Amino acid sequence: MRATSDNEKPGGGRQGGRGLAVLAAISGNAFEWYDFGAFGFMTPVISALFLPKAQLGEATVVLLTTALFGVGFVTRPLGGIVLGLYGDRHGHQRAMVLGMVIMAAAMALMAFAPPYRTGGIVSVAIVVVARLLQGFSVGGEFATSTTSLIEMAPPGRRGFFGSWQMTGQVLAQIMGAALGYAVTTLFSHAQLYAYAWRIPFLFGLAILPLVFVLRRLGAARRHAGAFAADAGASAGTALASLLGQRRQILTGMGLVAASTVSFYIIYAYVVTYATTILHLPMAHSYQVQLVAAGAMVLVVPFSGYLSDLYDRRTIMTASLLLYAVMTLPLYAWLVAAPSIARLVVVQIALSVTSGMFLGTYCTFLVELVSREARATALAVMNNVVVLLVGGFAQFIVTWLVRVSGLKIAPSFFVLGGVLMGLAALASLPARRPRMRGAECARSGA
Repeated sequence: MRATSDNEKPGGGRQGGRGLAVLAAISGNAFEWYDFGAFGFMTPVISALFLPKAQLGEATVVLLTTALFGVGFVTRPLGGIVLGLYGDRHGHQRAMVLGMVIMAAAMALMAFAPPYRTGGIVSVAIVVVARLLQGFSVGGEFATSTTSLIEMAPPGRRGFFGSWQMTGQVLAQIMGAALGYAVTTLFSHAQLYAYAWRIPFLFGLAILPLVFVLRRLGAARRHAGAFAADAGASAGTALASLLGQRRQILTGMGLVAASTVSFYIIYAYVVTYATTILHLPMAHSYQVQLVAAGAMVLVVPFSGYLSDLYDRRTIMTASLLLYAVMTLPLYAWLVAAPSIARLVVVQIALSVTSGMFLGTYCTFLVELVSREARATALAVMNNVVVLLVGGFAQFIVTWLVRVSGLKIAPSFFVLGGVLMGLAALASLPARRPRMRGAECARSGA
């Protein structure tokens, strides 16, 4: 028997509003993560344009570029808390619209930033500011969009609706990889470094008006009463509730660690890893990303669907165990004879396994905490971990490769995060993890 979720209200006319709000959340989520990820995809080009290799040396430039990528994570906790509190108080849809405006400003800075040879240190400063704004915006995006998606879910569909958070992120990876492949194959080397590298950022600005309209319409339908409103808790109530759930937040942080190492090493870092460590062609590396992301975008919603029928904890535990077992052998096989064909196999295998975990864990995180501080709690557990583990993941694994001389070094980092996720699941009491979506709704989770 399926029960009504904690946000469901009786009455008709909800499906159209819910569908529009879901579309708004997915499109806006994909937009924000597309912009944040575009920097990662274009890291090799940005490195050459904004950091002078002649003065710094190739190895130092690679490290500084990954550090520049990591700067975007410094403001994520602040953005998550600010936008999370704003969303818990004024509505998660409004918080998502505000975050998108900030992301648009960051995208414009990247699209029109002059290269180092023209602007010198000012150019580097512009890129740093853009990354800080990106981090602030994305910091609130995960918490507000995830909470919004789950709170608009019909009875017994929380897992499926929550999976669209990660689906939006993977769609962003597909868009970014597709444009990365296009600009590296349709333009010459000179054209790419002269102007074509700006195209992914300009594309983001071009689709911004449509996404913005969708989000405003989605917010309007929520406030018109198409389904329950998501606002109402005061900032003081949200913070008090947050402080009373320290154990749940620590558990959630372990799960976020598993998600973070997977997403930022397997996806954001792969082009840099393939081109600078394995010395594979850049254009083909983008193709690999397209194939792997395509596989994941199918697996993630399927996992969310299964989590509404079966035990979420079992699904996550099984996927993380498989991930832990296969990571080292796959990386060892890849570095033994680097090739695009082997990279495709590794990426697809890890994407499918990771997708089973990612499709379930967003809903699981929301159900760990009380409704009064959901967005704020998710913002804290996600962004603190992402700052510590994900923000400088590229820097850490690149440094590990340099000092150890082992091309397999990124797999150690991934394995560590996966084990943290398994430990978090093992620490949970036996009762809650067995609860499925409908049962959690009855308990008020």
